Amino acid sequence: MITPDEIRKKADRLYTPFLQSLLLEEPFFPLDLPCGKIPYDDYQELKEAVQQILKGSKEHAGCGYQVELIQRNNRKYGMQSLPSRIVFETETDYLKFIKKEQEVADFQYAVARIRKELPELKIWLNQNPQKVIKNLGKWENLLRVCLYFQNNPKPHLYLRELPINVHTKFIEKNQGILNELLSAILPDDAINKEENDFEKRFGLRYAEPSVTIRALDKNLQVKYGISTSEMSILISDFKSRSLQGYRFIITENLMNFRTLPDLSNSFALWGKGFNVAILKDVEWLRHCQIIYWGDLDAQGFQILSQLRSYFYETISVMMDRETFDTFQEFAVPGTVCKVANLSYLTPEEYDLFVDLSNQTIRLEQEKIRKDFVIGRLNNLSDR
Repeated sequence: MITPDEIRKKADRLYTPFLQSLLLEEPFFPLDLPCGKIPYDDYQELKEAVQQILKGSKEHAGCGYQVELIQRNNRKYGMQSLPSRIVFETETDYLKFIKKEQEVADFQYAVARIRKELPELKIWLNQNPQKVIKNLGKWENLLRVCLYFQNNPKPHLYLRELPINVHTKFIEKNQGILNELLSAILPDDAINKEENDFEKRFGLRYAEPSVTIRALDKNLQVKYGISTSEMSILISDFKSRSLQGYRFIITENLMNFRTLPDLSNSFALWGKGFNVAILKDVEWLRHCQIIYWGDLDAQGFQILSQLRSYFYETISVMMDRETFDTFQEFAVPGTVCKVANLSYLTPEEYDLFVDLSNQTIRLEQEKIRKDFVIGRLNNLSDR
């Protein structure tokens, strides 16, 4: 037979369907719960089970479920009064029992406000009552943000400069629910659906990564107005600058980037390790000669393979067995690599990658002598 604790658990599980019934204006009461199997084998067990159910009922507790009894004759125990129906007759009884009266009142107020201000959320509301509950206390500000984007699609402003009367961090802290709401109310042309990042998805400005470059040819400094030997450019500006036709030497580490020698028709670019990923959409780089120089370790070859997946004709320099053997005395313990297959390495590069990965060793590019670097880069100039 069902117990009062089991009745409470079943009532709690029915809370979301109850909320949906409110949204759909469908009847939910009376709400019947199954009584469960009646234990006839043990009279004392039967007696205690019935007493527990009655003790937790509205008749004794003042609210909650009601128990309807039926007289049944048992050959062993004689006539017994046994539960035949457990029912919540009214919404009030149900909500008092699960202690949700105030929450449901707040829920209904929020729903009324949402329906009035953004009727476009009707379908979302019906499907997500628990998300309305989860965000109680926030709906005034959530609606302000939604209405702003509805009237100003793709505003091209930073989150914290949006002219909305909410806390400067409110949108940042509530991007999950706002993403759902804005996706439900905005037209297709106001959403970049291929983007998951909130700012990119809804046409906001965002903190862009930057590209750090040097002109290794003084003539290029003059031609392109690069007044210093090193400068950082937002990736969006870099994409539009178009320096195609020149050589780009990309280094994994900063010191090597800053100490590259002068080379005609060449730029240096600091790859910042795996951050080379920001270059993948720079279309004009496909019309440049790209040279990559990274650490002689498993991760260096991972980065090289990654870069080649964007720019297939990328050439590596000083990432060969001769370079490693020449400076092997400077090798140190490396980082364990869990990647086994790299699709964009030459057979010679792959063999060295496997050896370095298996031994977990690293030769940092900073350990390679300057004269050796100059000699290898001058050989590139002869190609």
